[in-house]
Amino acid sequence: MQAPLIETERLRLRSYRSNDFSGSAALWSDPLVIRHTTRKALTPEESWGKTLRNAGLWPVVGYGYWAVDEKGGSEFIGEVGFGDFHRDLQPSIAGLPELGYVFRSHAHGKGYATEAVRAAIAWLDRNVAPKRSVCVIHEQNRASIHVAEKCGYREFDRSHYKGDPVILLERQV
Repeated sequence: MQAPLIETERLRLRSYRSNDFSGSAALWSDPLVIRHTTRKALTPEESWGKTLRNAGLWPVVGYGYWAVDEKGGSEFIGEVGFGDFHRDLQPSIAGLPELGYVFRSHAHGKGYATEAVRAAIAWLDRNVAPKRSVCVIHEQNRASIHVAEKCGYREFDRSHYKGDPVILLERQV
């Protein structure tokens, strides 16, 4: 199983391709992206590993991440999807679809994250139909929290993940 193609008004959510590598490496080394995510630039090897992990979720858990590009273009601008990462986090969210999204900084401020997240949620609701999905966001990442809230997620707890304060949000169906 691989990611199904989803098209929105402006975006294409698709399976990862090997030529996404340079865009992914640029994404995961961008200071504006990593300040609230990995907190350090990923090496190209680590970026490639993250891409393979995200693509590999599909056959294992039945959902995963999509690579995102603009319609009419082929440049990788971000990724969106759901994972089950068995994070060392309390309260535990293991076994729940965990929403994630990240976009290259030149794509920020255009509404792409909201558009992509809404499309991913619609796919999850139709095809997996979980009663609940969650997301974990660094407490200072106001833009990401705003996207999650616009898409129906609400705070249910606060915790720390890898030493950083995070907000846990959920969306119940």
